[in-house]
Amino acid sequence: MTAVPDVSAIIPTYNRRELVIRAIHSALAQTREVDEIIVIDDGSTDGTGEALKAAFGDRIISVRQANAGVSAARNRGMAMARGRYIALLDSDDEWMPEKTAKQVDWLEAHPAFGMVLCDVERVDIEGRPIDRFRRRDVIREDGWVLPMVLQDPALAPVSAMFRREVYADIGGFDETLATAEDLDFHLRIASRWQIGVVEEALARAIRGHDGLSSLSRTYDDYTRVIERCVAESGDRVSEQDKSRALAAGYLRNARGAIFDNRFRAAWAWTRKARGTSADPRIRQNVRATVLLGFKRMALNLAGRNKR
Repeated sequence: MTAVPDVSAIIPTYNRRELVIRAIHSALAQTREVDEIIVIDDGSTDGTGEALKAAFGDRIISVRQANAGVSAARNRGMAMARGRYIALLDSDDEWMPEKTAKQVDWLEAHPAFGMVLCDVERVDIEGRPIDRFRRRDVIREDGWVLPMVLQDPALAPVSAMFRREVYADIGGFDETLATAEDLDFHLRIASRWQIGVVEEALARAIRGHDGLSSLSRTYDDYTRVIERCVAESGDRVSEQDKSRALAAGYLRNARGAIFDNRFRAAWAWTRKARGTSADPRIRQNVRATVLLGFKRMALNLAGRNKR
């Protein structure tokens, strides 16, 4: 009888030939061996498949599919995975050598928990530090974390390891979302499973090498995810936390629209936030967002007058 693997790594990729090779090397360099590395090539046209075969041979499982998006690629990989634990590794990210060992040890010491996260170092393409994504900034204590996560559901898939039962329970990523699919996945897990944190930077994310997605679509998807979770959360989240989460989401969209110089959209998001929650902190953030908008408008006007 074939033994069940411990850890399956899922790596979706699209036209990132050099970066995905770096990602795979980081999975192969783990102090606790990753039992299977599944790479889903989502229709790359840059020779990714040939490069992977030459570099790794049968040390990885590489499958090519027609381009269908990162969610479809992750879902196909998870459906193929045989491991007791599933770990996500995007092709522009890397794992530190101890990631697998420390997260497996954590999950085995906490059998009631479905997923464990870690901090992430964010760097530019040259490896220069940008910042550190600290999970304790949002998840202040381990356990049933939905009310906390709802206020800021950023996941960073590279930080996550979860049990196979979690995937069987909630399913994969929502393929109808062009963006914010990781936020939605995080919230659905938090709705049904306890989540914990290893307070170490066990992963590195490379930023600033890809173009931006459509911002209007990003705002729409983010809002859809938050509103859907609020509507489905029932009594697991207080009414105050629900309204605070909605308002915070609308303000996040407003600030994004301001920096995109889409001021009419920004004012609409701001009004929506103000009408959603009477929380003094939200009201303070509304005022700060309005002030930011006026400052941005003034800078744009000053720039035009100098021409």
